[in-house]
Amino acid sequence: PIMDMELLERAISRALDRARLVRENREYRENLELLNEELKQTLGQLQQDEQAGRNLQFRLLPPDDYEIAGCVFSHRLFPSTYLSGDFVDYFALDADRVGFYMTDGSGHGAASAILTVMLRTTVHQYLESYRQGGEPTVCRPERLLERLNNDLCQLHLDKYLTIFYGIIDRRNSRLTWSAGGQFPYPILSDGRHSDFLDSPGFPVGLLDEADFVRHSMALPERFSLLLVSDGVLELLQSEQSDDVQAVLLQRLERSGLGIEAVTSVLGVDAQRELPDDVALLLVSNAG
Repeated sequence: PIMDMELLERAISRALDRARLVRENREYRENLELLNEELKQTLGQLQQDEQAGRNLQFRLLPPDDYEIAGCVFSHRLFPSTYLSGDFVDYFALDADRVGFYMTDGSGHGAASAILTVMLRTTVHQYLESYRQGGEPTVCRPERLLERLNNDLCQLHLDKYLTIFYGIIDRRNSRLTWSAGGQFPYPILSDGRHSDFLDSPGFPVGLLDEADFVRHSMALPERFSLLLVSDGVLELLQSEQSDDVQAVLLQRLERSGLGIEAVTSVLGVDAQRELPDDVALLLVSNAG
């Protein structure tokens, strides 16, 4: 016989609470397994999308070790993630002139990569306008950067990019260029001596009123012009020097400025985890 009904009610209540907790734990585990499976599928899809984006971006790169108008172009691109905010390109303007550029979009990842794809598309539109109708923007480095700056500022993307755009005219062995905040500066070598090609300027897409300057110089009989993105500076942070450009120049001079030697002396490769995107572009005269 049960003499204390309150005791019975408490026992039944505790049993019901335990049953409820068991049920809730089971449901929680089932929901967690379901969420983990959905997360796994989503991550897999994102990785596929990133890989697809990476493949597209690399397909947009020009051919490596490619000769145009007597100049040989080589490049290397090492993203810090799946997608790169750095990009390089080069193309024939006509039989004697070749245009080329290196750009670095602000930030990392997909947003910066999309910015480089937009830039590449826009530059090739100007290139096509020149080839089809003689519209000269792509042949005037300072004008091209002005147009790109206006285009990006009007889009209000809260993104900007640095760029070095140059034109080599093989008829008179002359380099004409304009720079938009690209750093480190390009390194020009005549085979005996190497030095930076001072190229200050405002980044593109940062200020509406930014001005871009045209520079021009005669090229030596034999030359190599090396452009590197600022990701290489991250690789030199351990060096005990306030002048990181001087350290970079010393290292690169030892490499002889060959593209493979440069990647080796900088210690960068596709398997290394990088703090920032790294791009290299080497231009030299053939023969």
